[in-house]
This record gives sequence, structure tokens and C-alpha cells, in this order.
Amino acid sequence: MQPVELMQDILTKPASANWDDQGQLEVLTFDLGEETLAIEAIQVREILDLLPETKVPGAPMLVSSVVNFRGKIIPIADLRLAFDMPPAQVSVDSRIIVIEIEVDGEPTQIGMRTDKVHEVTTLNRNDAETPPAVGMRWRRDFIHDLVRQSGGIIVLPNLGAIFSTDPSDASS
Repeated sequence: MQPVELMQDILTKPASANWDDQGQLEVLTFDLGEETLAIEAIQVREILDLLPETKVPGAPMLVSSVVNFRGKIIPIADLRLAFDMPPAQVSVDSRIIVIEIEVDGEPTQIGMRTDKVHEVTTLNRNDAETPPAVGMRWRRDFIHDLVRQSGGIIVLPNLGAIFSTDPSDASS
């Protein structure tokens, strides 16, 4: 990514999450390393124990393997790459969250490796802020909102932006 493009990404205001009319959002929370993230509960299809993965030659690093679950091939994403995090340490708590999102106008199931899945909870818009223009170690367009909670900050990733990004730019 060129320096001008990188600066535009940093300064571009990210899209907000899909808060309901009461300013609430039901999410599934999970950990990646030291960070707690959350995705809209309505997108979650399954939570799986880790399964044997098959590497796909030539696939983008972000989604470089697949699993066979109940006869269906599901691509597996490593959000750590999008957020430039160190590699995962597999543990007994590691899981795959299978979500369904629209990719190129088509509903698509994608599995995301996590370190630990927590719970379904409701977040309030009053506790949320868009990511700051400076001081973020991640691309702003990859984050909908940062939500303050008693235990810290929950990151609401913008999965649409992450999965529509040129794979070579995912770690920029």
C-alpha cells in the first residue's frame, strides 16, 4: 500500500455497526490474543471445535485453508493477519466461529479461528465510539466501533471491509 493510500485509510471514518432502533446490538464475544472482539450474533451459524484444516495452494493468506464440516467445505479465516497480530497458540479453548456474510453480493459461510469464545451479550451504542484517527495500530476501516465495557474495550470488526480487501493489503 502506498503512503498516501495508507494515510487515507487511517483518516477515513469507518462505517458504524448495525445498531437497532434502541441503540443496542446483540453480539457474540471472543478473544484473539489479548483483544476481545464481537460479531453480530445474527451472523453466527455454528461454533465448532477445531477441525483438521486443508491448506489451499495460491489462496490469500487471510483465508488460506478450508475445513470439511458435515459435508460442506468452509473457508477458514485468520483475523490475526488482518489485525497484524502474532500467530495463534492453539489451546483447549480455541474454536472456529462459522459466520455468514455477504461477499461479492453472495451469502458466504466463513469460519474464523478464535482463541476463546465467551458469550452472547447486548452492547449499547452509548458505550461505543468510532476508532480514533490516530493512535490505532489497526486499519480504521477494519473496525466498526470500539465499545467500552467494565472489563475493557470490545472491538467490533468490520468483516465486510476485511473480507473485501485485497489480500496483499490485509496486514497494511
